[in-house]
Amino acid sequence: MKILVTGGLGFIGSHTVVELQNEGFDVIAIDNLSNSSIDVLDGIERITGKKPLFENIDLRDKSAVQNFFSKHQDISGVIHFAASKAVGESVENPLLYYENNINSLVYLLQELQKKSEAHFIFSSSCTVYGQAETMPITEIAPIQVAMSPYGNTKQIGEEIITDVAKVTNINSILLRYFNPIGAHPSAEIGELPLGVPQNLVPFITQTAIGLRQKLSVFGNDYPTIDGTAIRDYIHVVDLARAHVIALQRLLKKQNSGKVETFNLGTGTGSSVLEVINAFEKVSNQKLNYQIVGRREGDVIEAYANTDKANNVLGWKAQFTLEDALASAWKWEQKIRK
Repeated sequence: MKILVTGGLGFIGSHTVVELQNEGFDVIAIDNLSNSSIDVLDGIERITGKKPLFENIDLRDKSAVQNFFSKHQDISGVIHFAASKAVGESVENPLLYYENNINSLVYLLQELQKKSEAHFIFSSSCTVYGQAETMPITEIAPIQVAMSPYGNTKQIGEEIITDVAKVTNINSILLRYFNPIGAHPSAEIGELPLGVPQNLVPFITQTAIGLRQKLSVFGNDYPTIDGTAIRDYIHVVDLARAHVIALQRLLKKQNSGKVETFNLGTGTGSSVLEVINAFEKVSNQKLNYQIVGRREGDVIEAYANTDKANNVLGWKAQFTLEDALASAWKWEQKIRK
């Protein structure tokens, strides 16, 4: 079966392409290389022995999306990652996020609704919950007012998919992930942010390797165990495997409704300082960090209740926080050589 992965050379997309190819799927990856590198294709090939088909397309270009689907009419499923994803940047440049994250989704769904049957996996986020009232967060937690334009685009995306499902043959699964970190154990692919990293772990590894002078910890006055924000950090390989399982669920018609929603996390919350300490332990590196003011758009804590994914999807995170940090450090050391 031929599967389209948008944002297929990005961090989560590339790891998902690997897991799809390992399961025998034929993959077409679309990416505009705005936050990724063409070299990722070689890394995927070294891991799996096969290079996926690749097309450099910006999904904001409606005619390019139409041309792609007229050329590839035998696509069995779509996993949609392509989106801008930095909370801070979305606060500074909201229109970029609304154009990129919403328009690309609409143009994809417009093509899929022409099919007699379509299977769609959406890369959503725990940001749709805002600052949830209770922990851990279940799928039935209220959707709060978004804390950032990025979070809002994920909420709107879910609403669009739900509305479209009512009147088309598109079956969808919304995967709300918590905080993906780490790299493939082979260190052939990993997180490769262009410019200054927006996420904690690549900033940690770049500081440890000497690329960044110091790590900023945004706020130590939160009502948490040590005053720093708490997140649920999930290994990217675990996350990628969940996408394959979700896709297989749709292809086998095992879904219980037109749109299903699953949280993807470990079920454990870790504070920023706990992540720093765990990294120092696995890497034998002392990190230079400083406490600075809180960052706009950040929530206090967010970690998942994963019972639904565990019981319904039959998926469970396998890797620990230390596993993920060790793989991220191995990847950072390799790319800096």
